[in-house]
Amino acid sequence: MLDIHPKNSNKDETSSVKLDDLDLKILRLLQQDSDIAISDLGEHVGLSHTPCWRRIKKMQEAGIILGNRSLLDAEKVRLDVSIFVFVKLDTHSADVLDAFENATATVPEILQCYTMSGEFDYLLRVVVSSVREYEKTVKGKLLKLPHVGTMNSHFALNEVKNTTELPL
Repeated sequence: MLDIHPKNSNKDETSSVKLDDLDLKILRLLQQDSDIAISDLGEHVGLSHTPCWRRIKKMQEAGIILGNRSLLDAEKVRLDVSIFVFVKLDTHSADVLDAFENATATVPEILQCYTMSGEFDYLLRVVVSSVREYEKTVKGKLLKLPHVGTMNSHFALNEVKNTTELPL
């Protein structure tokens, strides 16, 4: 049994959700194929349609299932240049960090943004169609993010593993 507490909640609150083995099986299957019919999903885990649907609904309401998305082939849509950008800000305060983080949300080329420990403050994953397009993104968008002090870019040569499946 896995006990899940929604973000920003106190463990003593009744808002926690207990995930049993059936819930975990459902989540594993949904991670592999979010389009699976509930009847097929229920059949795989040993539930009829309605109890399976109720479990999914409960996990959606608890914020465990965040939504369904289509995964695209970056190469086929010509956005297969991935760059990992380490960013160090020029100053630090709660307002500065908030401003930077809010601004990253407005740059579509930034797919992921992580607060980091160590030498750099943030790690960004940027996706573009070419090196020249990355240069335009750096000059036109990334360097204009608030309080950027230094940036250090690392180009991915080959994608060895890329998954969205959590190891449940």
